[in-house]
Amino acid sequence: MYKTDISVKIASAKFKNPVMPASGAYDYFMNNANVFPMSELGAIMIKSVHRLERPGNPPRRITEVTGGMLNSVGLPSIGIENFLKYELTRYENMGTEVVLSIAGSEQKHYREVLEMLNDNPIVSAVELNFSCPNVGTGLAFSSDPKVLADTLREARPATKLPLFVKLAPNVTDIKPIAKAAEDEGADAITVSNTWKAMKIDINTKKPVLGNTAGGMSGPAIKPQNMLLVWNAYDTVKIPIIASGGISSWQDAIEYFMAGASMVQIGSQNFVNPMCMVEVIAGIDDYLAANGHSGLSDIRGISHRG
Repeated sequence: MYKTDISVKIASAKFKNPVMPASGAYDYFMNNANVFPMSELGAIMIKSVHRLERPGNPPRRITEVTGGMLNSVGLPSIGIENFLKYELTRYENMGTEVVLSIAGSEQKHYREVLEMLNDNPIVSAVELNFSCPNVGTGLAFSSDPKVLADTLREARPATKLPLFVKLAPNVTDIKPIAKAAEDEGADAITVSNTWKAMKIDINTKKPVLGNTAGGMSGPAIKPQNMLLVWNAYDTVKIPIIASGGISSWQDAIEYFMAGASMVQIGSQNFVNPMCMVEVIAGIDDYLAANGHSGLSDIRGISHRG
């Protein structure tokens, strides 16, 4: 299928290529532009399913900004019970791996969701969205190494599936956060979610988003997330899944050189529906053109002396 080996193995999950959507940034069914088969992706990522039913944030939920977009969707969810009953089977036989993102408001929610999922064979891996606010502190579960460690320590025994821990970028230092995830059994870390931001409408003189603040994604955040990936790679031995500002295969190559094993593409899917398959082809072409046999040749290469 490819000129080079662009497959990636994370614990028991094997991905034929290193590209997947970011959680919440792609639809696989009626709202999909259907411009390419889902089987071309390394994995499909299901939007975060919350332990509880949630309506999400009030509108307006999305707005454009220079260099990207802001979203304040607020994780609307039908809840894990309804998802397992009505939705999960729709992802069977899609020709690629399925990664389920899960979310919660309390530490116990992650363990409870994993117990209910019961290592369902449709799912190849689970991404724990630790960017969600903890109702106890109001901060993201990944904002504090101890909170992250306590939450992951409780959740890890509930599944044999590979666990990816998705980190929030709004921290003083990503290194102790990443290390806490590794120490408590994460199989990979996703670096990272959107950056907190806001926009004001100068005509109404009020915040544009209904929830005042939102998360910024898009090309403008790539240099910031690149540094997070770089620092995480210096800290942990587990794979890193890079997310943030990827618009082209060149962006993906840069992340691999910084230490990433896989990449997630989010807001660019709204701009260019073919972005992910173009990135997959571009990665393979670049490796072949530069005499590399596979991704492992360039992963973390910029750290080498």
